[in-house]
Amino acid sequence: MTSYTLSHASDPDWQVALQQCMQQLQEQKPQEISDSSCTLAFIYVTNDYAPYFKKIITELRILFPSIDWIGTIGLSICVTNTEYAEQPAMAVMLTDIESSHYRIFREQASVQNNKDASQLQFAIIHGDPRNPMLTEQIETLADTLEPGYLVGGLTSAKDYFYQYADGITEGGLSGVVFNNANNIMTGLTQGCSPISDTFTLTECEHHMALSIDNRPALDVFKENIGEILARDIDRAAGYIFAGFPVQGSDTGDYMVRNIIGIDPDNHFIAIADDLKPDSPIMFCKRDSQTAIDDLKRMLSSLNNRLQGKKPKGALYISCLGRGQHMFGDVSSEMKYITEVLGDIPTIGFYANGEIAGQRLYGFTGVLTLFL
Repeated sequence: MTSYTLSHASDPDWQVALQQCMQQLQEQKPQEISDSSCTLAFIYVTNDYAPYFKKIITELRILFPSIDWIGTIGLSICVTNTEYAEQPAMAVMLTDIESSHYRIFREQASVQNNKDASQLQFAIIHGDPRNPMLTEQIETLADTLEPGYLVGGLTSAKDYFYQYADGITEGGLSGVVFNNANNIMTGLTQGCSPISDTFTLTECEHHMALSIDNRPALDVFKENIGEILARDIDRAAGYIFAGFPVQGSDTGDYMVRNIIGIDPDNHFIAIADDLKPDSPIMFCKRDSQTAIDDLKRMLSSLNNRLQGKKPKGALYISCLGRGQHMFGDVSSEMKYITEVLGDIPTIGFYANGEIAGQRLYGFTGVLTLFL
């Protein structure tokens, strides 16, 4: 294969959509598909097809018995130039990655028990957002693969949180580990911008920030979000967030977490994370122009690193709060990618949290290019 093979379809009936996807694949690469030159493939479906995910996988395995599949469910999914926003849809992308260059896993212990740090360099993973230990598990997996790198996202669904990786699984992490990352390139784009200096979280309890720079946390928060919002805290919801700078990052990355409440009597603020004292903390705002500017920055950086090469395919995992909610028209986010990098086969989904490096992010987009 000279490039990856993408197919996608939307229909109220999952069987019709699957048939359309298979027809597209046959039309694009009939000989290469039939002679089993495809080895690893991605499958993403929207929540409407979640109850039938097992049946969809079964059909795919019957049609392509030699292919290894990984995938999960998203409330919305995306492909080249297109976002399927909360509608019945599925997308499939076949690759030509050699089977000797990767290993599928659906239990974290299977990676740890077969550790070879000289070979394990890169992983694409899916996680279950219902798991309270997920952040720790991501960090543990990253340590296991060190000096490797993780990308991925958390399943976004209403009732079924299935992942597929050599079998249906849920509850933890699953995906594929590559032993050669020379032909893989990644980028991270933020959906927020800082509006304050960086402070120190001096006292906290679980998700409650008690003091920042040894001052009441709510007082510091109000001083930095502007007078209008400070007078009406409810207006800040969904617009102002807590940001935690990634220590050691040379690109200014930070993890964004929702502010989920305030205690006006004690001057505390509640943040959607298990807080740790002495952590750096800042406040940031979320708006469309910031997201557009940073997406263009990330794409331009990747384009420069490509030095004229055209990727075979791409995987894009974005936040549920991005897409049409942040970029306006449906599919605008995906069209920005094509504008800069060209028309390459791209597949992905809108996640309940995005994974890059060894951290779980929010309001970000993680783009992986296969060269």
